[in-house]
Amino acid sequence: MAENDDDSCSVEDEEHTNNNNNGCDKEEEELSVPRGGPIFVPNLVGSLTSVLLFQSSIVQELQGLEFEVSSSSSQVLDEDISVDELKILTEEELVDMAIKEAFKDNEDSPNLLPIPEEPSDEGSKDHEASNDEACKKKSRKRKRMKAKNHDLEETYIANVEHVKRIKEKQDEDKAAVTLHSFNPSSKVNDCAITSSRTIDRMKPLRSASSAVKVKSSSIQGYVPVHYPEVALSIEVYHNARKWVKNQEFLVLGQQTLTELRDKIYCLTDHVMQKAKQHDPSGYFLIEDTLCNDLRDPSAVDYSEPIFDWLRNSKDEAHKKWEWIAAGGLQTKQKAVVGDVTGSQLPHFRAVDMHKTQFCDLKFRLGAGYLYCHQGDCRHTIVIRDMRLIHPQDVQNRAAYPILLFQLKPHIRKCYVCKIFRATQVTIDDKWAQENPCYFCDNCYYLLHYKDGCLLYDDFSVHEYRHD
Repeated sequence: MAENDDDSCSVEDEEHTNNNNNGCDKEEEELSVPRGGPIFVPNLVGSLTSVLLFQSSIVQELQGLEFEVSSSSSQVLDEDISVDELKILTEEELVDMAIKEAFKDNEDSPNLLPIPEEPSDEGSKDHEASNDEACKKKSRKRKRMKAKNHDLEETYIANVEHVKRIKEKQDEDKAAVTLHSFNPSSKVNDCAITSSRTIDRMKPLRSASSAVKVKSSSIQGYVPVHYPEVALSIEVYHNARKWVKNQEFLVLGQQTLTELRDKIYCLTDHVMQKAKQHDPSGYFLIEDTLCNDLRDPSAVDYSEPIFDWLRNSKDEAHKKWEWIAAGGLQTKQKAVVGDVTGSQLPHFRAVDMHKTQFCDLKFRLGAGYLYCHQGDCRHTIVIRDMRLIHPQDVQNRAAYPILLFQLKPHIRKCYVCKIFRATQVTIDDKWAQENPCYFCDNCYYLLHYKDGCLLYDDFSVHEYRHD
């Protein structure tokens, strides 16, 4: 969104959950939202489901697990469960373990026995002549002590090698875990050639593991969330760059579709309001249901011309549906979800958006659905994830839908000073260096005005809002 100066905060920044307030607001209490969800797989679409079906199945599964745990805990286990093998040992612990194992088998045995020193040469001849038998006994004893000390040294070496193998195994396990884990701090190899589309797709995924915070001051009132409640992760994509995700919301299953629509940001709405041609109409197309927003008396039912076309052009509608069902995306999905017979034209129906909750609809996780507003501004929406509300989630229904992700806008600077942000854009401006040309407020008035009067008017100027 546009900002008239560097010290002002836009509406988008107020709703952005990951941004800094730039000193506009004082420090406020923030509520944390846990993140997570499935690993993103391109072209993977789930089977037809609904919020109520998912809720009943997952609650039944949880009840079964609780019963199994309670029944197993009542039984007396013959063996204690040990998790020592799962523990990651430090080098100090490994050394201590090696010492304990070395002395474990030799607690009753003496330590390394000292080997008696050889007798000195002084007076040895007289002593040897008189005690020859005693010397032979000492020699045999010395050999036995050497052999025993050698056996103890071999035992210590074997224990050290055993500990070394444990350490090497731990390092291998760590390397394997690191290989298959997602490291958000990892950087793409400079030599790798990636397209801009791939980079744009990867940017939203970097926030999947980060916590999201919601300002408590922006929540009006308190409405408790009743268990069990289902939360949906819904993505909204750009109207022109179809592969770029603009926003992601966490929506409750019992919320209406209008609550989501009121949170969706699109530059087209602001442009149409500025041109005084704003259209309050809009609709979601999810599977075979057209959800019209008819809250405003001047809103138009977009489903009527669609139904007229389906009735009057059945053959054309059938051919188009066959083309859609046999598209490239459908071909890729067959390898995952099997063959889908989509030749039968669905029986479309229309409902009021403000009376329809997400739990009233059937949908497929990962499938692309349509959000249309301002006549022909079309966005793809994807229901990416569905889960039960966790105790660490925000327990206030008034806080939902929660904005989980917001694409940062592309900000243009003034083409003249190249310092401040552009706020005006001119078209067919004869004194401008480019067409169209972007100006900040200061440069625009310095070039086009003198003593408060416009110098020439054979050009068009528009307020520039960052997209």
